[in-house]
Amino acid sequence: MEVSVLNKNGEDTGRKVTLNEAIFGIEPNDHAIYLDVKQYMAAQRQGTAKTKERSELSGSTRKLGRQKGGGGARRGDINSPLLVGGARVFGPTPRDYNFKLNKKVKQLARKSALAYKAKENAIIVIEDFTIEAPKTKSFVEMAEKLKVNDKKMLLVLPSVDKNVYLSARNLKSAKVMAASVLNTYSVLDAGVMVITESSLKNIDEVLTKQGE
Repeated sequence: MEVSVLNKNGEDTGRKVTLNEAIFGIEPNDHAIYLDVKQYMAAQRQGTAKTKERSELSGSTRKLGRQKGGGGARRGDINSPLLVGGARVFGPTPRDYNFKLNKKVKQLARKSALAYKAKENAIIVIEDFTIEAPKTKSFVEMAEKLKVNDKKMLLVLPSVDKNVYLSARNLKSAKVMAASVLNTYSVLDAGVMVITESSLKNIDEVLTKQGE
């Protein structure tokens, strides 16, 4: 699949690049995508919810009433879950929601997400560029010239460019990411991907490694 290369002003440079068929041309695997996104979302959870169990409360352990004949439940001490202010039964405790996912499955998921973007013609390739000073206005102007200012954009760079990152940080509809840390969720979440030429090489290197 050939894509025209634009400059950051949205002008055609007259050059074309060929997207790697082993990545952008595969048949997407929806289940691999589901697993990878599920793992990504699980990793975002803090897992810090906590309620006190019966042994953790500071109330008296004296039994409030006799075992039988009181006409109510055998609730024991004042820390009983049956009473207001008592303990919580099977409440949440701090935990880690992460789970293991094979590298090959993660690789397949990312390839599948990129293949979907290619099928939707939602990939724009531009020349490598930089922004001289961090200015949101400069980034917005570039997005307008590329005609993607009305879409949720994911800009993929070969490495972290501080000026570009800071220029896009205040925009809810734009996200900047290095090719080496590209993930399935971010690709699918974007309405359009803007990829620099050097980033394509990085994506090829990361996603075509054998035995990963």
